Amino acid sequence: MSTAARGFALALSWLTVLPVRTGAPAPGVAAAALRWAPLVGALVGAVSGLVAAGLAAAGVPVLVAGLLAVAVAALATRGMHVDGLADTADGLGCYGPPERALAVMRDGGAGPFGVVTLIVVLGAQAAALAALTPAGVLVTTVAGALAAAVGRAGFTWCARRGVPAARPGGLGATVAGSQPWWVAVAWWAVLAAAAAWLVPARWPGVLAVAVAALSVAGLSAHTRRRFGGMNGDVLGAASELGVTAVLVVLSAAL
Repeated sequence: MSTAARGFALALSWLTVLPVRTGAPAPGVAAAALRWAPLVGALVGAVSGLVAAGLAAAGVPVLVAGLLAVAVAALATRGMHVDGLADTADGLGCYGPPERALAVMRDGGAGPFGVVTLIVVLGAQAAALAALTPAGVLVTTVAGALAAAVGRAGFTWCARRGVPAARPGGLGATVAGSQPWWVAVAWWAVLAAAAAWLVPARWPGVLAVAVAALSVAGLSAHTRRRFGGMNGDVLGAASELGVTAVLVVLSAAL
């Protein structure tokens, strides 16, 4: 099996609940998995958007439908990305040197910064999906897929060459510095072109991708300074930030 194929299998294993067996990944396979992440994310996001639209069409209140759709996405990814978001928020919210922030992130519980961040981010995603459901099943499904793909493209930006691992061991150390900078830019450009074609009125989709890309780039720069590099939690935070940015922009513009 080629490295690309093994990378896709690893992406499915890492990023979904699908029972894909891969074994211990070599660094090259782990790097390939990150490059496949936007495609895997699009599958998860499409399911989430379809759930929101389907429930709303069945008469479920739209906000409840949005919340349940967000829950489906979290379950489909084992809650890994939202856990990373909460840990990153707690690390950024604490005082002290990078070692202190990383210690807070390694602690199993969610602190006040993490809890508030989860409420705001997941609430915004649910409300945005709810606002999109009147546009129909196709638009809501496409929006979910686009948002999740754009968010996962942030993985490759956070793990670009020149960004070290914040600490030894774990997913961050495995993939840190593994991606050429242009991989994320290429993914975002492809997704912006797809958005211009698939999203009504064209410009809202392109704007959504641009806002998400800038948000992830800002998060990556800040976490690199604060933590001394990147780790797996930063990847999860980047993904959820990108998803939220796309859904919020689309819900406001469509």
